[in-house]
Amino acid sequence: MVSIEILRYTAFAAEPGGGNPAGIVLDAASLSADEMLAIARRVAYPETAFVVGRTPTGPHVRYFSPAAEVPFCGHATIATAVVLAEREGLGRRVFTTAAGDVALEATAAPDGSVQVAMTSVEPDSRAIDPGFRDRLFALLGMVPDDIAEGFPVRESFAGNWHPVLVLRDEERFHQFRFAPETLAELMVEAGWTGTVTVLHRTGELEYEARNLFPVGRLTEDPATGSAAASTGAYLREVGAVSPGDRVVIRQGRHVGRPSVLLVDVPASGGITVTGGATPIAGLPAV
Repeated sequence: MVSIEILRYTAFAAEPGGGNPAGIVLDAASLSADEMLAIARRVAYPETAFVVGRTPTGPHVRYFSPAAEVPFCGHATIATAVVLAEREGLGRRVFTTAAGDVALEATAAPDGSVQVAMTSVEPDSRAIDPGFRDRLFALLGMVPDDIAEGFPVRESFAGNWHPVLVLRDEERFHQFRFAPETLAELMVEAGWTGTVTVLHRTGELEYEARNLFPVGRLTEDPATGSAAASTGAYLREVGAVSPGDRVVIRQGRHVGRPSVLLVDVPASGGITVTGGATPIAGLPAV
């Protein structure tokens, strides 16, 4: 394989050392899927984004976890958009992805850093299969009474499908455990290409999130843009937000990488997730 530049950025960090790391390869047009997967395994982050081409409005991007290609990855999209804004200028870009077109608007934050507002593909929501729900409860050591009133368990989509569970009890939210390999098997069977999204409401428009993602080195994602967008769609579906509300999602505390994601929920259409990204120590070329 020819030498490939791999960039490493962390997205949505709430403080130094926080956020979700992503690998970024800006010139991947000549790479095969197997080569991209091999790079993603070497990088060993939840996802690595590969720019495999360009359209008149922006890049064509593919995403790989260490285990497989995934249709979409929010934090890697934010990180890639920040890199492109730093190198090519601020403004609007539309990413072509396997999940659909994703619009991104890069602007300058007051501190001079790049801030990116990512508007998801058209969201969707559906009832969860009762069998999958019951197996998920069993894997997490939960029962139906653990779910907060007014927040039914559903599957939500804004690029990837995520089951969404809003827990009533704060202690239960912080202390539940799960077996990664068994959960990974259920996720494959159920078609949950994103994370298992577990939430606890901490304020009228504030939530803490744990996004279970049993691949790679971490089994819990520090910050998940696609899950944040799916959460916004879910909250709109169940009537927990009003059009124009901004929801604050805090994530990553349980894995030592505090993160914050800002989620704007319009009356209809795509959900907008806003955040930034900063470079971290790079890997050698491969």
